[in-house]
Amino acid sequence: MLEASNLECVRGERRLFADVGFRLEGGEMLYVQGSNGSGKTSLLRMLCALTPAASGEIRWRGKPIGRLGEEFRSELCYLGHQNAIKEELTPLENLRSSAQLAQESLDPDAALDALELVGLRGREDLPCRYLSQGQKRRAALARLVNERRPLWVLDEPYVALDTAAVELVAGLIGAHLQRGGLAVLTTHQAVPIPAAAVRELWLGDDHAAPGGGQSRTC
Repeated sequence: MLEASNLECVRGERRLFADVGFRLEGGEMLYVQGSNGSGKTSLLRMLCALTPAASGEIRWRGKPIGRLGEEFRSELCYLGHQNAIKEELTPLENLRSSAQLAQESLDPDAALDALELVGLRGREDLPCRYLSQGQKRRAALARLVNERRPLWVLDEPYVALDTAAVELVAGLIGAHLQRGGLAVLTTHQAVPIPAAAVRELWLGDDHAAPGGGQSRTC
């Protein structure tokens, strides 16, 4: 279970949002939406314990994430807006390196199968600097094929992808939720994903409650 209460984000002298809260159980997904500069990425980074909140609390399995440390990070898969791949490494090397950093086992055959699934078979040994933006995004998203950590936090996972790749990633997220996992993501694309519940959290003035955030269940 992931729960946030009374979160506030301040950048410089500007308050991006305040009084933001939600609760997610296994199989549920949260869409974080809002205009550019409303604090979507900042909120996701807070949920990953990468950026401190000005106020409020985030709990994982009933405990504050700040106290859990590595115990929380070992259950978290975060994929940011940037691909977080090394340009000098190949897609295969990047994928296996990510698994190693996460202390997960990933044999070469499983890695190759994942790259084939995301459309990179034949380019697995090509340094990522030579790939297109869409191919680089696919190389980053290949991590999700064999990912079994319960909490996925994804910042614009569909960016730079064609329709087929978007459907593939949506399917991977849906399979994760059906296994009882949780997902939090930002996206400007309305892509149907099967989930026990799909919640929406709006940041910014257009849809927000007086405190700066409003959530609803679809």
